[in-house]
Amino acid sequence: MASKPSKSLSNKALQRFRNNLWGVFSLAFIIICALIAIFAYAIAPDNSKNANQMHLSIHSKAPGFTVELLTIPSKNREKSFFLNEFFFGISNTDSELPIESYNISEQGIEIAPYSEGELQGLTKVIPFDVFPSGLSNEAIVRSYIKEKTFILGTDKYGRDLLSRMLIGIRISFSIGFVAVFISLLVGISLGAVAGYYGGKIDAAIMWLINVTWSIPTLLLVIAITLALGKGFWQVFIAVGITMWVEVARVVRGQVLSIKEMQYVTAARALGYTNKRIILKHVLPNSLAPVIVISAANFASAILLESGLSFLGIGAQPPMPSWGAMIKDHYSYIILGKAYLAVIPGLGIMSLVMAFMLIGNALRDALDVKG
Repeated sequence: MASKPSKSLSNKALQRFRNNLWGVFSLAFIIICALIAIFAYAIAPDNSKNANQMHLSIHSKAPGFTVELLTIPSKNREKSFFLNEFFFGISNTDSELPIESYNISEQGIEIAPYSEGELQGLTKVIPFDVFPSGLSNEAIVRSYIKEKTFILGTDKYGRDLLSRMLIGIRISFSIGFVAVFISLLVGISLGAVAGYYGGKIDAAIMWLINVTWSIPTLLLVIAITLALGKGFWQVFIAVGITMWVEVARVVRGQVLSIKEMQYVTAARALGYTNKRIILKHVLPNSLAPVIVISAANFASAILLESGLSFLGIGAQPPMPSWGAMIKDHYSYIILGKAYLAVIPGLGIMSLVMAFMLIGNALRDALDVKG
């Protein structure tokens, strides 16, 4: 009876990855976070752009806080395409007013705004003409007065913390993907050219690598960000440009050993061009460690973006960056409301840990000697 063919290396690597509990768990967590990032506005309780609906009277409330909100519709509400609202939020110009109680009168809706200070007990009247015409009093109450629970509480501006956390995942994932893409594009290209051609080309690229490597990453990112200006896209470029060095060094080392293999020599003897040899034979056999580095770089990019936002030179307000959320609320730690800074900190920690664990799992799975 003929023996079964041995499993391919890719199947063995996949099987080893499946057997790694933390690797599979981290992959599932990352996939869930990616789906949340894509459909954030469809999931978030506050689907206004950047989840920036403020309620100053209910600022810094604990998780689970519940209050009634009166929505006062805007007469100049902007209309936009459905998919644009679904993926990027609505440009909501409606006003939401937290109230303690309300009463229907002939003049309009008499409300007692939510207050915990000296203004408690004061009332004001919202006339009916601010609402769409043709609605009965009961329909106005039913449509425009809702009870809302803030699952993670509110920040210092009274914004829904859960909504800003969900939309903040987009910032972390976006910076990770773009930074890793730029680092792979630059690092693989320079590393492959340096390792394959050698000589003066190798010396010049290695000089550039060593100079870039000698500069502290955070200082280099800050310098690039200040040169390009503050903003979301500037952070993408700054973080991506600083992460190619390690990729280039690893790819160069892999190419130096692979180009001496017999199949590369055979490809040269067959008259293949250097470009085809590099793309078809050298790079595909040197990408295993690059995949592992990419996972670590993804985690590093998230930490760098959070650090830059904490320093005020990353994503700019009102964009909900987790690092900026920690910056806004770190002083609340000693005021008995530490959750305002701890919740985004836990978000950063869990996402970074997931990428580090999946990097470790990929390293073990792609270890041929193992």
